[in-house]
Amino acid sequence: MSGLTPLASGQVTPDIRTSELKQPVDIAEYLFRRLHQVGVRSVHGLPGDYNLVALDYLPKANLNWVGNVNELNAGYAADGYARIKGISAVVTTFGVGELSAVNAIAGAYSEFVPIVHIVGYPSTVAQKNNLLLHHTLGNGNFNAFANMNREVSCAMAMLNDPHEAATLIDDAITKCYLQSRPVYVALPSDMVTKKVEGERLNTPLDLAYSPNHVEKEEYVVNVVLKYLTAAKNPVVLVDACAIRHRALKEVDDFVTKSGIPTFVTPMGKSAVNETLPNYGGVYAGTGSNAGVRERVEGADLIISIGAIKSDFNTTGFTYRTSQLNSIDFHSYGVTVKYSDYPGVRMNGVLTKVTERMGKLNIEAGPIPKNVVPDHADNSDPTITQAWFWPKAGQFLRDGDIVLTETGTANFGIWETRFPKDVTAISQVLWGSIGYATGSTQGAALAAKELGRKRTILFTGDGSFQLTAQEVSTMIRHDLNPIIFVICNDGYTIERCIHGWDAVYNDIQNWNYKDLPAAFGAKPDRYKTYQVKTKTEVEQLFADKEFNEAPCLRFVELYMPRDDAPAALMLTAEAAAKRNAD
Repeated sequence: MSGLTPLASGQVTPDIRTSELKQPVDIAEYLFRRLHQVGVRSVHGLPGDYNLVALDYLPKANLNWVGNVNELNAGYAADGYARIKGISAVVTTFGVGELSAVNAIAGAYSEFVPIVHIVGYPSTVAQKNNLLLHHTLGNGNFNAFANMNREVSCAMAMLNDPHEAATLIDDAITKCYLQSRPVYVALPSDMVTKKVEGERLNTPLDLAYSPNHVEKEEYVVNVVLKYLTAAKNPVVLVDACAIRHRALKEVDDFVTKSGIPTFVTPMGKSAVNETLPNYGGVYAGTGSNAGVRERVEGADLIISIGAIKSDFNTTGFTYRTSQLNSIDFHSYGVTVKYSDYPGVRMNGVLTKVTERMGKLNIEAGPIPKNVVPDHADNSDPTITQAWFWPKAGQFLRDGDIVLTETGTANFGIWETRFPKDVTAISQVLWGSIGYATGSTQGAALAAKELGRKRTILFTGDGSFQLTAQEVSTMIRHDLNPIIFVICNDGYTIERCIHGWDAVYNDIQNWNYKDLPAAFGAKPDRYKTYQVKTKTEVEQLFADKEFNEAPCLRFVELYMPRDDAPAALMLTAEAAAKRNAD
């Protein structure tokens, strides 16, 4: 009986520490209510015997249970959900469940995505007595899996003591949000019903960033303004950490008011309103859009915001820019040329720079358009990468959520200029094949909760086969994404790196459009299409029913096996050289 301590005579007396609670609430309910308070409405994951009782508490916190087909997909889905809603949660069971999810959690850690990973643990008594339990390594070590997760979590909350549990939960969720990285919450089965102080729930978590030191911020603002005013042909380059660390409003205000030619990196796609007249396209070194490389590398000042200079984000480290003419804004500080100002967060500095800057020297940059390049032969009916991606830009609408898989889609989307308020999701840094299909489920669910209409996935056939089961979860929750499976006979990105004709880059071809039916979708809840020519693509994009149907739409899109975006070829060549060193 919770809150009561048995006596030798069989009588019970109240636990003094529990009886002193003003508003007792079970730990699991406290945890889930906190998640609801920070914006989570649906919890991903799978049931397992160590988390089953905890899952009973979801309805008490007005949370929905998703129920994925495996833990890896659940982790990917939680990642996609977090990128739309700002934070997410995934529940797995001890050992076998959490390890299946750890790849997805590692990806979220590397790409700054906030996921609360809740793991159902064996009871504290079982742990203390080193019992030989299922899902363990059989050696009595119950910390082994937590230690594995420690490297991909910004906080660890081991809820082994009810008197610390509420504080640990609040701390973990706060760090998850503010650091924009996963946290690990271990919930032993006997702790689920233990009581904590529910009165704490009346005070919302403080999720505001700590303000910069006033004098330091003022100094940095003045230094930035000095160089910005003196520049003759500055540019702005926006990267992923502007998105992850919630600086998009400050970026939009700065870019709009300044009028400076503004570019994004591949990971920074959708960080900038691409309908602005000063938006210039994607900069990625040698893989840049037409005219972009010359403009960025010829600038006398580069305002870099939230940079992540990884290999795939820079076309194999082919940036040709100098720190001597760069100002770097980050969540952890600002660097002006070779002077570092740690602890001065970018948000506050950008706000003040925008408020105080006067008229600037502006030299116009390139203006990208969704126009098929001349070298894409329109007389040939074959759908090519160079032809397709500008056409995809014509198909997109304001407010779309667009997911691209690692491979041809991730690189092809560079050639697409987005309408207003499009959100792009990709995994350029971690690059786990199959990520995008799982992430689409989470993103589409988040979109449904927010009333956003279209979630669109572009993925290769090889990538899709890794996580295809998640289409089943989409059907189960009546989600309506538009899925394009690029059928080009295997792992194109791997072919580009090594083994163009090698058997290990081949796959078994599926009848992809038959999968919704195989997964049990009702006939009126999905539509399938097979597209093999440019004319068929144009007809599909012009089809009102395809664009607006309130059901899942699944497209087999055929492209040549040996075709790839030029940026992918350049990046793959650089990767092959590094691998050979």
